[in-house]
Amino acid sequence: MKLSIERSDLLKAVSQAQSVVERRNTIPILANVLIEAEGDTVQFRATDLDIEVVDKAPAQVERAGATTVSALVLHEIVRKLPDGALVKLTEDGASGRITVEAGRSHFSLATLPREDFPVMASSEYTANFTVPAPVLRRLFDKSKFAISTEETRYYLNGVYMHVADGEEGRVLRCVATDGHRLARIDADLPPGAETMPGVIVPRKTVGELRKLLDDDDMQIAVSVSETKVRFATPDITLTSKVIDGTFPDYTRVIPTGNTRRLEVDAGDFAKAVDRVATVSSERSRAVKMALDTDRLVLSVNAPDSGAAEEELAVAYSDERLEIGFNAKYLLEIASQVDRENAVFLFNSAGDPTLMRESNDTSAVYVVMPMRV
Repeated sequence: MKLSIERSDLLKAVSQAQSVVERRNTIPILANVLIEAEGDTVQFRATDLDIEVVDKAPAQVERAGATTVSALVLHEIVRKLPDGALVKLTEDGASGRITVEAGRSHFSLATLPREDFPVMASSEYTANFTVPAPVLRRLFDKSKFAISTEETRYYLNGVYMHVADGEEGRVLRCVATDGHRLARIDADLPPGAETMPGVIVPRKTVGELRKLLDDDDMQIAVSVSETKVRFATPDITLTSKVIDGTFPDYTRVIPTGNTRRLEVDAGDFAKAVDRVATVSSERSRAVKMALDTDRLVLSVNAPDSGAAEEELAVAYSDERLEIGFNAKYLLEIASQVDRENAVFLFNSAGDPTLMRESNDTSAVYVVMPMRV
């Protein structure tokens, strides 16, 4: 194998590949990236056996071929090469090494045989559809903060992507919860998604997918089966196993009878919560919200370190209410609001609270209260 490639193209491709690779591996080949050169493109493939990413880049291929090399080492080398460099990759099958050359820099790296590299078995996808990148980005960005990190409840360690009944017909929906807070985000149902099985997309996959979604003009091809999900752009294909488990019936925890309505400027609210939470003990981070007519008082009382209080002008006309929340959860939910105002709907101090952006019901959040 012998090829030349622009440093920027190589860095982009190798960055995506090396982020999938696990740092600590018992199987040496999994630390490597598979480089396949043919025609006028070179393909970089990396896997951790649960996720596989394939990134294509344009290259001048003098001699077609394939080999595997340490993803981390190759990434570090390319990252440190000067901008605009032309990088030459040459594999010598006899020595079992690959040389990386750019200007006066010359590296010789050990390789492992391509035959040992595990390629993820292709799946029969039951649904194939296309989603604009900004739509997919919104679905996952606004839900991922609520993914559980508790390994025992593995079925909550991802985002549940499925087709559901919205207020105005069928929608593509993403839901995440950790038992303390919940995010439910809806988007218009793309043609072809109607037959999609509901799948739980793992946390790591959600993180890798985010890197594909920065270009607002990009269309993402999505393929879903019972066991796998695939997201593809013209250059990058990300395939992942889905979490083998049943996502709980989240509709039961979304309150429908909350009538006490608070409307507040989302930015001011988030900053005020952040300020008063500064004095609270890290362990509980409890913030008390005291609501009265058009007035909200946020307070923290931490016996070890002190107390804080801040008042906000709000729209609220129901009876007086005092309710406490984990400051971190309040901040994370408030930071999801793109519009100016956030609307909180309360029932009582012990019941789950609903939050949404103004009158938009396509993004709904639920947070459990704390005793304060």
